[in-house]
Parts: sequence; structure tokens; C-alpha cells
Amino acid sequence: MRVSVADLQRRLSVLNKCGKAAGAVRPRWKQVARAVSWPLAAALVLGWGGAAGAQTSDLVSQTELRVCADPANLPLSDKAGAGYENRLADLVAARLERPVAYTWYPMATGFVRNTLRANLCDVIMGYAQGHELVLNTNHYMTSAYTLIVPGSSGLSEVKTLADPKLKGKRIGIIAGSPPASHMARNGLIAAAKPYHLMVDRRHESPALDMLSDLEQGEIDAAILWGPIGGPLVKQGHPDFKVTPLIAETLPPRLVFRITMGVRQGEKVWQRRLNSLIRRNKDDINDLLQTAGVPLLNDMGTAPYGEE
Repeated sequence: MRVSVADLQRRLSVLNKCGKAAGAVRPRWKQVARAVSWPLAAALVLGWGGAAGAQTSDLVSQTELRVCADPANLPLSDKAGAGYENRLADLVAARLERPVAYTWYPMATGFVRNTLRANLCDVIMGYAQGHELVLNTNHYMTSAYTLIVPGSSGLSEVKTLADPKLKGKRIGIIAGSPPASHMARNGLIAAAKPYHLMVDRRHESPALDMLSDLEQGEIDAAILWGPIGGPLVKQGHPDFKVTPLIAETLPPRLVFRITMGVRQGEKVWQRRLNSLIRRNKDDINDLLQTAGVPLLNDMGTAPYGEE
């Protein structure tokens, strides 16, 4: 960031006035400029190097893209590199001109603490915007929870959980997920079939089990997070219809922006990834759409490209 002489003078003038009011000796901006280099003078005025601007980017590897990921979390990631987040990591690494190196840990309680915060890796490829455990980059996709039904069923045109056609239907739902609140509000919980929320995917796959039950007629509909349900449907259930739940008007929200997550304080690394996301937006969108992720516009009000 460049700071002009005029801007530096203005900022030092403000500090001088504050110092005078406190009885401090007022420095002159020219004296500061002569005493230290211009970048350092700018840093002093802008607060760089202080607690508020502290950087920890020296922890970020300069030779590898160190990714924190779940080893058995398809369609997102797995050790064989078959998930679309693996392909996203490959894209990012290629743009940074460095290889990918993974730290594997189940996406469950302790994931961030035992990977990113332990300094074993430098980025989580997919993280919901606003989560306090990480510093979020700018979002690279917007998606939503989805209603998944057989394309030939009478539920294929349902767009909201308030639709009377869902009354009495057995709907698969991940227990504790946001759509469960909407189901309760609309009287759909009594007949619902719950699936576990926090699991070790090496041993249990709720999304796969739910879609299998839908295929077998054990349930009438399934509700899954779109970036999980959409790719699984594309891979193994092409006759199912996936409808993003963007028509809900009451909380909790079902639309989320997804970012990359880095360690708190690593603003330099965050800005570098922000620039990369911006410059490669089209390639990232193509990667996600090819995988089957239901992308939405930034506001989450319509499918991407149909604003």
C-alpha cells in the first residue's frame, strides 16, 4: 500500500494534535520522515506493527499450499483427491505455483483446533462466512439447503417447506441442521426420519444413507446441504430433482456464502487468497457447477446466472 506525502502529513498532524492535548511533545512530520524510512513512517501512522495490525503470516508456508481437509468427506474431499474441494485446492496451488500438502483430520469437533490453529496447515477450502473460529476470505460461492425428491414424484414442483403437499410425508433431515426448524414450524417433524449431524465419515455417511433410503422408498424426500446433496445426486441418482430452498422467508437462514478459512490475524494471506478468488472466479464457478453444486447469486435469491 502506498502512502502519499500529503496523506502522511495529514495523519501525523492528527496525531500531533492528540499529543499536544495530552501534554506530549509534538513531533514534526518532516522530522519523522528524516528519522525513518517512508514505509516505516507510514507504518507508524497507519498503526501497522501494533496489536490491532499484528500479522502472523510468517506461519504460512511459502513452498507448499498446506490444506486442512477431511480424508473421507466426499463429495467435498478425500485422500484419493476425488472431491471437488481437492480440485479447488489443485486450482489454487497451480495459481500460486506450489504443490498441495494435506493435513487430514475428520470434519468434526476439534477440526480447526487440531489442524489450522495447530499450525499444521494454512487454509480450509470450504468454510461458512462469518464463523469466528477462522478468518474468512471473500466468498467463492453461495449455495443453500436443498429439497431432493424423485423427479417423477408429486413433490417435484415443491419449492418451500410450507407447501401443503409435504404434510404427512416422511422427510429425511440431518438432526440439528437449520431446515429442521422450518420443518418443526410447518408440522413436518413427527413423520421425519433424522440422520446424525456430527459423524466420522470414515465410518458413517448420513447423506449417502439418506439418498439410498430415498431411492428405496423409505422416505419421500430428503433435505441436504446443496454442496453435498447436489454432487451426490449428479454422481449416483440422476433421476432425482434438487431444489434449492430459497423461498423461505422466516429464520433460520438456509442460504450461506462459502469462503476459505485461514488463521485469525493472517491478513496478508487472506488478501492474497481474496485476489486469487477474484481473478479466477469463472474457473472456480465452472469447477463447482461441473461437480453438481447448486450455485446461487450473491444474494441467494436465484440460481447463478438467472438473476
